Amino acid sequence: QVQLVESGGGLVQPGGSLRLSCAASESSVTIADMGWYRQVPGKQRELVALIRPDFTTNFTDSVKGRFTISRDNAKNTIDLQMNSLRVDDTAIYYCNADVVAGQGWGLRLDAIWGQGTLVAVYS
Repeated sequence: QVQLVESGGGLVQPGGSLRLSCAASESSVTIADMGWYRQVPGKQRELVALIRPDFTTNFTDSVKGRFTISRDNAKNTIDLQMNSLRVDDTAIYYCNADVVAGQGWGLRLDAIWGQGTLVAVYS
């Protein structure tokens, strides 16, 4: 079973930067979209940034211009560079990947999640 391992969360003051990394436990699997989501208690998990195999990206409006996402298809890793962090960026951040599974008519995408990493921005 492929797993996602995250790293890079922590505590930072407003205006600071953090870099989150996520690696799939197997580099040989084929992964479609990969992304970062975040969740705060009492709220739904929301998409922060998504990157496709062709390196096209999507960002939620609140992080545009501040966050960037990158990907290494050979290693099945993604990074999220977070700059100009704000208090409202505080959340548990989760890595997500759509793993291509099955063959022929049984081809499907299996969504897998990392364990989550805390990003806390405090003043």
